[in-house]
Amino acid sequence: MKNLCLWPLAAVLISGIVPTASAQSLPSSGKANWSPITTPARPVTDPKSLASPVNPDAKAIPLSDLDVNRAARGAVWSADGKSIFVLNNLSGRFNIWRTSADGSWPVQITQSNEVQADMAPSPDGHSLVFAEDKGGNEYYDLMMVPTAGGAVERLTSTPDITEFGAQFSADGTMIAMDLRHKASSSSNVAVMDFATRIVRELTHELSPEFRWEVVRWAPDGKSIIANRINSLRTRSNVWRISATGGAAIELTPLNDNALVGASDISADGKMLAITSNKESGQPHAGLLDLTSKTYRWLKPTPWEQTSGTMSPDGKTVLVRNGINGRSVLSAVDVATLSERTMEFPPGFDAEAAGGERAFSPDSQQILIFHGSADTPPEFYRINPRTSTSHPVTQLSMASLAPANLAKSHIVTFRSFDGTLISAVLTMPFNLKRDGSNPAIVMPHGGPTRQSQDNFSNTAAALASRGYILIAPNFRGSTGYGSAFQSANIKDLGGADLKDVIAASQFLVATGYVDGKKIGITGGSYGGFMTLMALAKMPDAFAAGVQSYGILDWNTMWKTSDALLKDRQRLLVGDPEIDQALYAAQSPITFIKQIKSPLLSLQGENDIRVPRGQAQQVADSLKANGTISQTVFYPDEGHGFTKREHVYDAMVRTIDWFDRYLKGIAQPK
Repeated sequence: MKNLCLWPLAAVLISGIVPTASAQSLPSSGKANWSPITTPARPVTDPKSLASPVNPDAKAIPLSDLDVNRAARGAVWSADGKSIFVLNNLSGRFNIWRTSADGSWPVQITQSNEVQADMAPSPDGHSLVFAEDKGGNEYYDLMMVPTAGGAVERLTSTPDITEFGAQFSADGTMIAMDLRHKASSSSNVAVMDFATRIVRELTHELSPEFRWEVVRWAPDGKSIIANRINSLRTRSNVWRISATGGAAIELTPLNDNALVGASDISADGKMLAITSNKESGQPHAGLLDLTSKTYRWLKPTPWEQTSGTMSPDGKTVLVRNGINGRSVLSAVDVATLSERTMEFPPGFDAEAAGGERAFSPDSQQILIFHGSADTPPEFYRINPRTSTSHPVTQLSMASLAPANLAKSHIVTFRSFDGTLISAVLTMPFNLKRDGSNPAIVMPHGGPTRQSQDNFSNTAAALASRGYILIAPNFRGSTGYGSAFQSANIKDLGGADLKDVIAASQFLVATGYVDGKKIGITGGSYGGFMTLMALAKMPDAFAAGVQSYGILDWNTMWKTSDALLKDRQRLLVGDPEIDQALYAAQSPITFIKQIKSPLLSLQGENDIRVPRGQAQQVADSLKANGTISQTVFYPDEGHGFTKREHVYDAMVRTIDWFDRYLKGIAQPK
C-alpha cells in the first residue's frame, strides 16, 4: 500500500475587509413571478416510499480497499482489433496499458507522473498518439508511443498552446487536432504532417464565444468534419474544412436558439450522425444525408438523446439515451433506424473512447463503459446484434461487489416554484426510520452537467458508513430540456440553490434524516454551490466540504484562464456592467454568515478555478473565526488524479463529516 500523503494546512494571511450583505438585500436574477419550468413528465416520489434494505452482512467499506480501487479514463481498439489500449491508474497515475481483446493481464505501455489522456492509434498499428499535460495544468502536448512498447516521443512542445483530440487520417500521414492558444478562449482545428511534425491551423475563430472541435476525417482524407460550438454548448453547427487550404463549407445552418452537432461520418462519406435540439429543446439523434441534405430522426423521446460513433462498415450508429439520471446505449440500424438496446443493469452507460470509434475494426464489437452507484465502472465489449457482453477490465477490489454496496434510486420532488427536480439518492443498509441519521447533499459541477447513477469512491464510502446521499439535478442541469438548462443563467446560487435546499427537505421527509445532521459537498460548480449554501442559508447545513469552488466571480475574471472568461460572461454577466449581479452571485458577499465548519480542497495548478479562490476562502473564514481547513495539492489541476491525493481527499472528507455530523472525535 502506498504511503499516505497528508498535506499540511496552508499558511493563511489575513486579507482586507470583505464587503458583506444579507442574502435578501441583493438582486437574484430580477425574476419576480416564478412559475414551474416544463420538463419531461414523471411522477413525484413519495419520500416515505423509500426504505433502507436489511443486509446483515453489510459493513463499512475499508478505505484501504478504496485506495487501491482502480479507475479508467478511456479505452480504444488497436488497428487490427486484437488488442485494446486502456487509460487507467493501476500504477497510481493515469497511464496507458494494453490488453488482449479476448482478455489478458494488462501490459503497461507508458510510465509517467503526468496525466495522460485521449488516445489515437495509427492506421498502420505501429503507433499510439496521446495527450499529456504538466501537473494538471490542462496545457496538453501530443506524445507518441510504439504500440509494442518503447520510448515515448514528444510530437509537440508548446507550453502556451494546448493540442488535444488527435485523429489520424485514413492513410496515417496527417493528424487533425483541436488547438488553443493560452491567451485565447477559442480552440481551432489544426493538422500536423506526421512525417515532418509541422502543425498548421486551419480555422481562425474571431469570436470569443465560439470554438471548433474536430469530429472526424472525411474518408477521402481531404477534409475534416468539425463542429463550431459556443462556450455554453447551446448553439452549434457543422462544417467541412479542407485539410490543405482550410476553406470551410457550412453543412448545417447556425440557428440562434439551437444546437446541431455531428458525432461521426459514414464510411462512404455520405451520411453524418447528428444531434439537434432544434425542434423540441431536447437533444435528439438523427442522420443527415450530405447529398440530398435531408434529415432522418429517431423516434420521439421526451428525454435527452445524443448520436455517437458509426461502425466502420457504415451500417450502425450508436445512440445514447439519458433518461432521468441514468443512461442507455442503443445500436441503431442506419438503413431502417431500428434500435437495439444494449442490455446492462440500470446505471451509467457510455462509449469507451471520446474521439475514436467504439466499434472494433470489423464492426462486430463495441467498447462501452458501464457502472452505477453499486457497481464500480468497467469496460466491456458487446456484440451489437446479440447484446452478448464480456468484461475487458476488472479494476475493482473484490470487496466492492454490488451485493455489499448501497443502492441508488432516482427520486423526483417539487422545488419552491413547483418545478420538478430529480435526484440520485443512495440509501444505506440497515437504517432505522427514526429521524436520527446523517445525510449529505451533493450538487454537481458544471453547472451544465448532470448527476447520474454512477460510482464514486467517496460516495460509496460515506453510504457504507450510514450517510444517506442525494445528488440533485437542479435547474441549469442538462437532460431536462433547454429551458431548464438555461434557467440559472445570471442567477447562479439563486433558484438553483433553492432546488438544492428542496433536496435536503426531501431527505428529512423520508423520516430517516435528522435535519440538523445534513452536510453538503461538491466540486467546481458543486463547490460554488456548497459555499453559497453555507453562506446564504447558514442554518441549512451542519458542515461542508468544497473542492475547487468559486468564491468570487470578480477575482475569477481577473485570474482564471481565458478558456472560461467568455463562458463566465454568458453565465454571470459582464463584470463592468453587471456589478450588482456579480455581488449577488458571489459567495464572498455573504461569507461572514458562514458558521458551519468548512473543509476546502484545491489543486495548486488549477487553471479553471485558480488556487486563489480557496485562499480567499481560508483567509475570510479565519478572519471570521469560523472552523475551517484548507488543503492544497501540488501537481494537481481541476480535479485530483494522483492516487495519494485522491485517497487523502476522500479520507479528509469522511473524517470531516464524521466529526461534524456524527460527533466522532478524530485522533490527534
